Amino acid sequence: MAIAEPSQEKVFSPGEHTGEEGPRSPKKQSWVWILLILGLAVGGYFYYRSQTMAAPKVGAPAGGRNASLGPVSVAVATALKQDIPYYLSGLGTVTPFNTVTVKSRVDGQLQKIHFTEGQFVHEGDLLAEIDPRPFQVALEQMQGQLARDQAQLNDARVNFSRYDQLRKEGVVAQQQVDTQNATVGQLEGAVRADQAQIDNEKLQLVYCRITAPLSGRLGLRLVDQGNMIRATDPNGLVVITQVQPIAVLFTLPEDSLQEVIQHMRGGELSVAGYSRDDQTKLADGKLVTIDNQIDPTTGTVRLKAVFQNKDLSLWPNQFVNIRLMLDVRKNAVVVPLAAVQRGSQGTYVYTVKDGHANLQPVQVDLNQGNISLIAKGISEGDQVVVDGQDKLQSGSAVEPHNASSGRGDGSGSGKGTGAAGPAPAGGPAAAAAGKHKRSEKQD
Repeated sequence: MAIAEPSQEKVFSPGEHTGEEGPRSPKKQSWVWILLILGLAVGGYFYYRSQTMAAPKVGAPAGGRNASLGPVSVAVATALKQDIPYYLSGLGTVTPFNTVTVKSRVDGQLQKIHFTEGQFVHEGDLLAEIDPRPFQVALEQMQGQLARDQAQLNDARVNFSRYDQLRKEGVVAQQQVDTQNATVGQLEGAVRADQAQIDNEKLQLVYCRITAPLSGRLGLRLVDQGNMIRATDPNGLVVITQVQPIAVLFTLPEDSLQEVIQHMRGGELSVAGYSRDDQTKLADGKLVTIDNQIDPTTGTVRLKAVFQNKDLSLWPNQFVNIRLMLDVRKNAVVVPLAAVQRGSQGTYVYTVKDGHANLQPVQVDLNQGNISLIAKGISEGDQVVVDGQDKLQSGSAVEPHNASSGRGDGSGSGKGTGAAGPAPAGGPAAAAAGKHKRSEKQD
């Protein structure tokens, strides 16, 4: 019996390759076209944007991020040539030349006071009196004792003369003459001692009148009239402080010491004292001396200046800012401090010419108060921007206003310790100082 063979038809799965191209799925083709269209659209958008940003608008001024907004309004000042004082700044304390606590040199009752608190006195002026009667009685007693001893001395001298004559005649022995001579010597010593006691009592009477040992200003009264005072009292009667002239002790960094010494060899150096806020000039003086050692804990050296202080503008223990004048820079090119900017490329200013701002690198010699001395970069007569630099780039169109001379007196803090207060106001440069500080932070 024959068995029929099964059918040999081969079934292909949808993923197998049959060797014949079959049609693609319509869904897959639609996604490809969508992605292609989106890519072309994005590329065209960025190309259009780049071309738009690169081409400047017709009629718009070139240069600067604010060019499309028109000229930038800025304040300008003119660079000038001036003679600028060069000084070092330090912190100082007013110190009186002499301070004396007036005390009594004898014990007794304070009988009368001849001064008022805060009074200016001269050396030798009477300040107070102590009851002199006990010392007057002691003086009279010693004078009486002196008279007695002088009478005994005279009698001893007469006896010695008589004994000496009798010795020559052989009536008395030499020993008796020598004894009488010794008695004369003892009485002479007693008379001298009595005279010394009298002089001492007279001195005590002088001490009963308390006088000013030096000229100066009196402080507050420490003892009231009528009280018993003693020479051993620690507080004394009153304190006298010499304020005319007066001294100021101030410090400078040790790095400035050699510079000061060199200028001292050329002559006397002037010193100016300013108030705590460094705004008001108080007095002018001169440098007297430099301390003989440097403080190792602070790296500073102390200097002493003297002021005549005729108007009493300086007061003991007052804090002052000191400016030690070293030199005068002749014909220095100066601009307001607010014009100088600092950035990664160093110090620079914006100069204004033909309605445009130009970034100009400069070399600053030194800063004195509200002005800067320019060693290199600009010349006399150049217009520099003192306000509005944060809106500028090199080539920006500007509209200058409030042009000023940029004049400054150089009376602010100099090279010294850097602890002195802000400089005095000196024109538009001082008004722009706040803007200048903000631009420095931005840089």
